[in-house]
Amino acid sequence: MTRILTRSDLEAVLEPAACMAVLEEGFCSTDSWSATGQRVRTDLPFPGTATALIPGLLPGIDAYTVKVNAKFPATRPALRGVICLHSGHDGELLALMDSATITAWRTGFAAALGTHVLATPDSGGETVLGVIGAGAQAELMVRGLRSMRSFRDVVVHDTDPARTAAFIARHDGRALGSPTDVASAADVILLATWSRTPLLHLADTRPGQHLTSLGADEPGKQELSADLLASALLVVDDRELAGSMGALAAAGLPATAAKATLGEILRNDHPGRTSATTRTVYAPVGLPWQDLALAWLAYQHAEQRGAGTLTDLLS
Repeated sequence: MTRILTRSDLEAVLEPAACMAVLEEGFCSTDSWSATGQRVRTDLPFPGTATALIPGLLPGIDAYTVKVNAKFPATRPALRGVICLHSGHDGELLALMDSATITAWRTGFAAALGTHVLATPDSGGETVLGVIGAGAQAELMVRGLRSMRSFRDVVVHDTDPARTAAFIARHDGRALGSPTDVASAADVILLATWSRTPLLHLADTRPGQHLTSLGADEPGKQELSADLLASALLVVDDRELAGSMGALAAAGLPATAAKATLGEILRNDHPGRTSATTRTVYAPVGLPWQDLALAWLAYQHAEQRGAGTLTDLLS
């Protein structure tokens, strides 16, 4: 039998703290895993792209995921697709899940974890959080960050005034007129946009700031300039992917420009930030194992609670 889990099913069974815990565990363990996940992407003859992430694997989990997404920037939600959770024992399709929900949760919470690890230590809630791009992933990033640290203020810029207004109402923030205005006001900056030209350059930032860039997850997308990336302590989730299709590729920088992976920092193989004046950047691409981490968690909770709909796809 296959369990079908919709967005509402997933939101009912997933909890932020548990999601953050399995993601942190995954970052610490996946560098020792011999199987390499792949991202396959193609342009479509429509205003969108298709992406597959295969296979999602983690040590200790006898299952794997295959994710198929369509990205259409002009739609809401912009990402649509499914995650197939298969048994590692016999290939049985255990579950079909809404990929937009799993992707937003795993991307947002993993980015929150990276941001918390790299930003200057919480100074009693005196720092200002900046958000550029007030969509679903920014929502989850802020939610995850606020479970680990507090902020004195939240400043937001988005090209959609209605989305900006809704975001600042939810997070008691205030709107600013441009990305550079956000960078001028904030200590920690989150970017989650569709931009294909840099929104921020080195001159727009100051020593000690941290920036997390989620937008550069496909060839041609770029949120941060080459001079900013080259001057910062740059951390990625995967060097090869960052150099072939992520923030480094868009800026024309080699994979060696990444100083560390988040896994290396979490395992204490790299010290991470060592000075309050260091600029730090976390620029992940998103990895297949992250889909499995949350899909497996959701599946286990759904099995326990009887959530979702069971169907026999072979009947």
